[in-house]
Amino acid sequence: MTDTRQYKAYALSNFRNIPQMERLPEALKFDIEVVGQVLPFKTNNFVIDHLIDWDRAPEDPLFILTFPQRGMLLPHHYEEIAGLVNSGAESAVIRAAANRIRMALNPHPAGQISHNVPDLDGETLDGMQHKYRETVLFFPSQGQTCHAYCSFCFRWPQFVGLSDMKFASREVDRLVAYLRANHRVTDVLFTGGDPLIMSARHLAEYIEPLLAADLPDLRHIRLGTKALSYWPYKFLADGDAVDLLALFRKVEDHGKHLALMAHFNHPRELEPEPVRQAIRAVRETGAVIRTQSPLLAHINDDPALWAEMWNTQVDLGCVPYYMFVARDTGAQHYFAVPLVRAWEIFREAYQRVSGLCRTVRGPSMSANPGKVQVLGVSEIQEGKKVIVLRFIQGRNPDWIHRPFFAEYDEQATWLSELRPAFGEKQFFFEPELDLFYRENLRTVHAEDYE
Repeated sequence: MTDTRQYKAYALSNFRNIPQMERLPEALKFDIEVVGQVLPFKTNNFVIDHLIDWDRAPEDPLFILTFPQRGMLLPHHYEEIAGLVNSGAESAVIRAAANRIRMALNPHPAGQISHNVPDLDGETLDGMQHKYRETVLFFPSQGQTCHAYCSFCFRWPQFVGLSDMKFASREVDRLVAYLRANHRVTDVLFTGGDPLIMSARHLAEYIEPLLAADLPDLRHIRLGTKALSYWPYKFLADGDAVDLLALFRKVEDHGKHLALMAHFNHPRELEPEPVRQAIRAVRETGAVIRTQSPLLAHINDDPALWAEMWNTQVDLGCVPYYMFVARDTGAQHYFAVPLVRAWEIFREAYQRVSGLCRTVRGPSMSANPGKVQVLGVSEIQEGKKVIVLRFIQGRNPDWIHRPFFAEYDEQATWLSELRPAFGEKQFFFEPELDLFYRENLRTVHAEDYE
């Protein structure tokens, strides 16, 4: 087997050099080339050698997780790009068509640009988002790529070469100033991309100023990452692995809680021994690993898989955190599971695990107004079914944990497709959300909700 401690990446330009691709039909390779013109593609030798079951490809869920599939484009979009590729069109022509298609795929869902970017003293803070009162997201500029790209990723616009669609910042001093001015913020989440694509030195350039600033309100530093699964040698054998783990310990030594928000989408990702060793190495620093994933058709839409994944994560010392719903962007039509079925899968998986696994929350939609959980289906008024929902997080904290009801709809896959129950014209939060839009607010500021 290949020595995967030496990182090797594959992009659309060289994916045919992957030895295992030789066993796949030419038509499938062509599909990858076509879809890869629109949606980003990148993988690496650890994913190829340790995660994908090539005897099951192309139906293998880890293959689907990382390699573009024909169904990820709508048929008319696929035919348009395939026709250009087949005709030998110039790259600029293909790129223009791809960009037009991308703009039709809701590239920035949930108000990421329009309503989540904060300001300080009248200056817009690009590369940051502040949607929920307690948590600020920061996008370090060197962390806006990944060891491999997930085909469902809602941040796909970060990776397709459209500079005006990217979030990124090097200005950690502006982050510190913003935190000083917003005392309700307790959490900073470094995200991307993947901040753990960065060297330990670059990551320290963002984290150490937060520690040196002695911000009394800052309690938790989070790192959103897929590195434990896609490149565990980041924590074990890379040249700066020791420095990275020392940085993690430094966060704990300064009295801050460090959490790795780790993405695992299938139980097989937890099987390789290097992944388990990396988890142990991270936990020994005092950091806590919280795990999350969307529920994805073709990959993990099976309650047995989720129960296995949660049980294994707890066995390894991780904390199951979220089951998300596939966001309304990119290839959602391919990955989406109807909300009623998502709740059934969550419920069946939840029934199969002990209380130690029941820290997980879901199924949750990260929608424009906030994180909305599908609590279940209930019957009222002589057997009439309704969908019961609540906010786990909201633009207004007062919305949190207030149950509300939608008409029963077995086909709906997103909040925007649901209609209020009982003949109501709007959900309870919509009048305030409409005001939020009309006044063009960019974030819910702490002082708004004393």
